[in-house]
Amino acid sequence: MSIIKLKKGLDIKLNGEAQEKVTELGFAQFYAVKPADFKNVIPKIVAKAQDKVKVGSILFQDKYNSQIVFTSPVSGTLTEIKRGERRKILEFIIKPDQNFEYVQFKSGSVNDFSKDEIIQQILNSGLWTKIIKRPFGTIAKPNQTPDAIHISTFDSAPLAPNYNFTLKDNIDEFQNGVDFLSKISDGKVHVNIDNTITNNIFANVSNATVNKFEGKHPAGNVGVQIHHTTPIVSKDDLVWTINPQDVVFIGRLFKNGTLDFTKTVAVTGHEVNNPQYVKIIAGAKVSCILKDNLKSDNIRIISGNVLTGKTIDLDGFIGINENHITVITEGNYYEMFGWAKPGFNKFSVSRAFFGWLNSNKKWELDTNTHGGVRSFVLTGQIDKVFPMDIMPIQLLKACATDDIDLMEKLGIYEVLEEDFALCEVISETKMDFQDIIEKAIALMIAETE
Repeated sequence: MSIIKLKKGLDIKLNGEAQEKVTELGFAQFYAVKPADFKNVIPKIVAKAQDKVKVGSILFQDKYNSQIVFTSPVSGTLTEIKRGERRKILEFIIKPDQNFEYVQFKSGSVNDFSKDEIIQQILNSGLWTKIIKRPFGTIAKPNQTPDAIHISTFDSAPLAPNYNFTLKDNIDEFQNGVDFLSKISDGKVHVNIDNTITNNIFANVSNATVNKFEGKHPAGNVGVQIHHTTPIVSKDDLVWTINPQDVVFIGRLFKNGTLDFTKTVAVTGHEVNNPQYVKIIAGAKVSCILKDNLKSDNIRIISGNVLTGKTIDLDGFIGINENHITVITEGNYYEMFGWAKPGFNKFSVSRAFFGWLNSNKKWELDTNTHGGVRSFVLTGQIDKVFPMDIMPIQLLKACATDDIDLMEKLGIYEVLEEDFALCEVISETKMDFQDIIEKAIALMIAETE
């Protein structure tokens, strides 16, 4: 068991952390599966509006790979296939039944299945869509075999859920999922844990290499963990990743022979009256999760954390892969001469404001960027929080200019958008680094795959 201590990073302390108690919300009014939650997928409709579906029924498949299917998290009626501009498919919306019906799969121990049978069952259930490959962060290809599988069991982002708490009653299912994943990989399964947590429930997982990490955010990013254990140096290297909650889903599938998308989600942020954990089924309607728990109307609801999450409406749906909702104040205001004030109540890491003196303060930050886009300035601030042996500014410039050869040399195969989220916060440029990386990865996919 190795210990990796990261010296670079930054923890952003925010008000609104979830209390470690769980509220069971019961059924939401509606659930949805959104194709946009999956990178590089063009949906091909299988189920039609008003069809009855079971838990595990196929809603749609990848247009260019029919093996990759996306299944219903609940049993009920597919009430609408919502479309946007140019008839782009946005959401498959399902009204649940009170009594669920399930698509039946084979159950048993890992020794009851061959490697091919395991892969086929994960594919048929729709859980293969939870297995993400590096480079590029797209859904893994079932005909490939990874050099390693990585599971990050902790999230270091602001207000992120504590998996040591949310999965404490599911550790046997997690172990079962690891056992099955270990059989479909020729390489090791890496379970990466936070070494600062005492009595870590993941520390004694078998059939896996347990790596201990210590450090500030983004220590919990699986890309950072891969970089320090099984680095990706070329496009021929292949690593798969999967969220610990999704490992539990796989464990349940083979244990029970049915899908169960029940999960515990963190509801956080300073605009929430009662930050807590809630038990839901994946893809639930947000208004059912946040009912009677908001302080005001001038808010931004985020599916995920404040650094990488996506803005959603109260009438929208939590991302099918998300385990976190954050609610903060909408920063729709203009501050006259804000740059000239001492800024004791402003978050700062560069000492531009006196807020840097409040290192232990928990902040109530909003969405205001306090300024417009500026040119790249080499201040060294980004290097202080980027814990990879990569030159982040140089890579960003190569990505912004579509210089594929330079991107390859500077490490594009090792990163995803989330690895640059913290850089956005402290950068003086106000540029959308994640958007730059996302577009560069899309270009790389088009050129190399």
